Amino acid sequence: MRLRLNLYAPFLGAGIRVKRLAPGWKEVDVEMKLRWWNANYVGTHYGGSLYSMTDPFFMVMLIENLGQDYIVWDKSATIRFKRPGRGTVTASFRLSDQQIDEIKQALNAEKKTERVFTVEVKDESGTVIAEVEKLLHIRKKDQPASPTLPPSRGPI
Repeated sequence: MRLRLNLYAPFLGAGIRVKRLAPGWKEVDVEMKLRWWNANYVGTHYGGSLYSMTDPFFMVMLIENLGQDYIVWDKSATIRFKRPGRGTVTASFRLSDQQIDEIKQALNAEKKTERVFTVEVKDESGTVIAEVEKLLHIRKKDQPASPTLPPSRGPI
């Protein structure tokens, strides 16, 4: 699966590489080297590529860990740039058993839940160059996505 992710066109094009994918999808480590094709006008990492390296992972990790009875969607994201990114940058995604249990418990009481997950993008010295927050929408499959519309009364 790591190879498939590394061959995914948006990652391949930006130079993003999944370096480690732990069994069970609870830990993923990603890196991106600075290249001419992913640099911005001033020679540092392009912000869109920094975001791309963080985009799908929390959603996919939750899908894999919650199973087929749940629906997980990205709802919104925020990236805060802290410093210019140079050289190789990394992001480490972690999902705990406690987080998974809390989501399942919340969905036993409510139809849907939303959770915020945060990941830091760091340079080679470990300095945080960007922080990304992802808001994920999670619900059980048997729950309707939105209230049902009233029955149609025929053509208008």
